Amino acid sequence: MSGSEDVPVSVPVPSRPALLEAPEQVTASVRVEGFPSAHLPVLFDGVFTRLFPALGQAGVQPVGAAFSLYARVPADTVDIEVGIPVDRVLDGAVDLGEIAVPEGAGGDHGAERVSFPLVARASALPGGRIATAAHLGGYDGLGEAWQTFMGALESQGQRAAMPFWEVYTTEPTPDMDPATLRTDLFTALGV
Repeated sequence: MSGSEDVPVSVPVPSRPALLEAPEQVTASVRVEGFPSAHLPVLFDGVFTRLFPALGQAGVQPVGAAFSLYARVPADTVDIEVGIPVDRVLDGAVDLGEIAVPEGAGGDHGAERVSFPLVARASALPGGRIATAAHLGGYDGLGEAWQTFMGALESQGQRAAMPFWEVYTTEPTPDMDPATLRTDLFTALGV
């Protein structure tokens, strides 16, 4: 049983997701296509350490927890938006520099490096019919949580649609117990 089953009953868990109508939420995010899945922590750290100060300089305030939105099912690479809900639409694009990772999905440090530009732009988390659940535990349990969540939706006769996203409700710190991390899962629902 995954740690997410230890969330209080009033919070939807992957085996018992909640269905709701949600408004679109304005965000500032960085979209990257073809990013190696094995290096997602590098992307998250690179975006979040640069995005928050850049938003402050632009006079835009965060109003929610950081997220990652997937435009397609992850494989060796992902098409992903990494960002934060904000109080108003970000005006224009904000260059956050670039990050480099070893080419391909492997961890071969001798491999050539490939660079990805990080440009923050206005975006939005989808509104409409969505399903949600909370995963309590380390990020290494997210794959199992997503499988349980999608299976529960299917058994309820719901059809998940793209995109889907994670909201990192608990901000991680170096000395925290990963079992206390909460990540909220969301997916759009098809008709």
